[in-house]
Amino acid sequence: MKLPVLGITMGDINGVGPEVLAKALASPRVRERCRPLIVGGVKAYDHARRVVGAPPPMVIHDVSEADFTKEDVPILEGALPIPPMHMGNLDPEAGRCAIEWVRLATHLAMENKVDAIVTCPINKEGMHRAGYDYPGHTELIAGETGTEEYRLALISKTLRIIHNSTHCSLREAIDLANTDRIATTIRIADQGLGLLALRKRRIAVCGLNPHAGEAGAFGNEEIDEIAPAIATCQAEDIDCSGPYPADTILRRMTAGEFDMVVAMYHDQGHAPMKLVAMDEGVNVTFGVPVIRTSVDHGTAYDIAGQGIARENSLLAAIDLAVKFVLGRERSA
Repeated sequence: MKLPVLGITMGDINGVGPEVLAKALASPRVRERCRPLIVGGVKAYDHARRVVGAPPPMVIHDVSEADFTKEDVPILEGALPIPPMHMGNLDPEAGRCAIEWVRLATHLAMENKVDAIVTCPINKEGMHRAGYDYPGHTELIAGETGTEEYRLALISKTLRIIHNSTHCSLREAIDLANTDRIATTIRIADQGLGLLALRKRRIAVCGLNPHAGEAGAFGNEEIDEIAPAIATCQAEDIDCSGPYPADTILRRMTAGEFDMVVAMYHDQGHAPMKLVAMDEGVNVTFGVPVIRTSVDHGTAYDIAGQGIARENSLLAAIDLAVKFVLGRERSA
């Protein structure tokens, strides 16, 4: 069986992206599961890989030039000039490169030149200073693929959480907790679980309010918006239930009762994931026509260049991308 080609974007060259990328590629398990292709800066990778003993880069100008039989790792830099590295410092030009590499990788996936995208961290302030108005990777990839309905999910060995809303104010998140959007989130969750080839796809939906509203005592969103969305999806033969109190539902998932949880807003899902699996969580974009996984951490400027950044999340993202590719092939 031919191993899948993963386009791995480097992220911000002044953050920990090059380091965790080099450390991940130094692991034999990566080459055993996939054919990695870096989309990023050659000098940044070469600097990082010399420190950790990772394979040398093979500079290419098109994916067709990649030779995966060699030890060298193919690296596609793109046409954008790479700025000098200033480890641990925000640089708009580094932010520009990080975004353009994601755009390039996305189009490679859309053209079936790579089987999936795995992304290293970008810095949102650097991205905004460079003139890009995206909240993050998720919205950028959705824009490049022309996708209107998409969702951010977090996945670890014990938790799978999809978010009804993410990078917006809490006030806006409450407004987005409406029947139509929640039903769409449940459908996207069901489709995403299909890529994992699970025997069951049991989806639990969080309430918005404390105690899931306590039958209207603490708010009516559960009665007026969330429960109707669940009923609509149940009528479509999607195995979903709720709304459940958010403070207990994730524990029930770790006990094996559910396969994915729908969180109503960013912190409702992110906080427990980062408590339980900070080093092994994977950020996933569901709903877009390409497979994209990512590390679940930022650029970590405070430790960049010190050789102490951990590659666990990137390794998990690579493993999950491979699972998704294989799941997509099985369901085709």
